Amino acid sequence: MELEILYEDAQYVAINKPNGLLVHRTRMAEEQKEFALQLLRDQLGIKVFPLHRLDRGTSGVLLFAKSAEAAAPLVQAFTDRQPDKTYVAVVRGYAPEAGTVDSPIRPDRDNGLKEPQDAVTHFSRLATVELPIAVGRYQTARYSLVKVKPETGRMHQIRKHFAHLRHYIIGDKKHGDWRHNLMFLEQLQSPTMLLHAASLIFEHPFTQQQIKITAPLPENMKQICQQFGWPASLETILGSEA
Repeated sequence: MELEILYEDAQYVAINKPNGLLVHRTRMAEEQKEFALQLLRDQLGIKVFPLHRLDRGTSGVLLFAKSAEAAAPLVQAFTDRQPDKTYVAVVRGYAPEAGTVDSPIRPDRDNGLKEPQDAVTHFSRLATVELPIAVGRYQTARYSLVKVKPETGRMHQIRKHFAHLRHYIIGDKKHGDWRHNLMFLEQLQSPTMLLHAASLIFEHPFTQQQIKITAPLPENMKQICQQFGWPASLETILGSEA
């Protein structure tokens, strides 16, 4: 697999991570043979250092450093919540026009953190659609396209916060709604989670320039958005790529 490189300079490189690809090896998915870290290292022929993470099912902008020296200031920047991260997601129901979820998140597994961690997610609704397809006890199915800006970076934060709102992310097998996931799979041929890290903005530690990296939607999510008549709603985030 050749990874799509979105940005590269002397210190950093960003890829458009596909759905289903882990960032690095983990005991939770020992059956996986390919990882973004290994694939990018082999593709570039150099060691790379991941600066943040994306869930296995999430696609989009993933940034790496080319050296430990380049990694240190941006790891600190992510810790300090400085980079501006924008996601897009398809969720169940008509989401509120805008809102903030400020709800602590308990770690999924014992990683030394037993207490819930503070977690804040801002979002706004970009578009809606109502489909003449019965799901559960309703004769039609409603969905929203949302722009999401996580203030913190907890594991599964966006997925858990939208589950908290009961506007489950489509295709989320762990925190989502299986009935809607099944409908998307069977009726719309959509097998992946519809959560995409659309853009990342950060100040370059070595040049002090503001860098903005944008990732085109994966093909499956792009087709869904086109089918629902949403490309115009995505243009402010993704430009002509929508």
